[in-house]
Amino acid sequence: MIHLMRKRIDPENMPVLYDVPFSPETFERDFEVRDGEWCVEKGWLTGESRRNFASMAIMRRSFFGPVCLDFRAKVLSPCTHDINCMWSGSWNEADNSRGLAYVAGIGGWWDGKVGFEKSPEYRLNCGTKLLDFRPEKVYHMQCGSIGGHVFVVVDGRLAIEATDPDPIDQEKYGRVGFEAYCTRIAVTDFKVRRAVWEDAEEGYLPEF
Repeated sequence: MIHLMRKRIDPENMPVLYDVPFSPETFERDFEVRDGEWCVEKGWLTGESRRNFASMAIMRRSFFGPVCLDFRAKVLSPCTHDINCMWSGSWNEADNSRGLAYVAGIGGWWDGKVGFEKSPEYRLNCGTKLLDFRPEKVYHMQCGSIGGHVFVVVDGRLAIEATDPDPIDQEKYGRVGFEAYCTRIAVTDFKVRRAVWEDAEEGYLPEF
């Protein structure tokens, strides 16, 4: 179990909404490329872009409500940064850019941070350097939110959490996807899960 503030979650046992192995056929069927170069080889989805831009592959299907993206990913040499994903999102068709969305990642934010942000205004951001990020290492990432309570779990440990005072309406916005931000990444074992939780009463017992 992962202990969030006032909640407990078990990402390994959350109900699965989508679990289809990557292949050229399933990627073509289930995803659309909005920027960058994306392809599938031997069960790995690879994405690359030389742009400082949300170069994304987004699922055609929306997943509304509390969700958790569960996947394994790595940065491909010679790149050194940024494994990013999006959920509770939207896409601005007028200028082909990401709209309202939650975005999380590791090895990013220009300084190797685990981080979280809310597009498109990016006034809500948080990050930490406590994860010793290493390029080419495969990480198990579980990123999602319950209302505005965002969590990023890496290799079974809570890496960061945040609470959005103006949460995205998860019944209205449901696009999910992956981002290559001036990097090359590879993703496998991808699932979309329903983010379920138990309420947890918080309080201290006197220690003295």
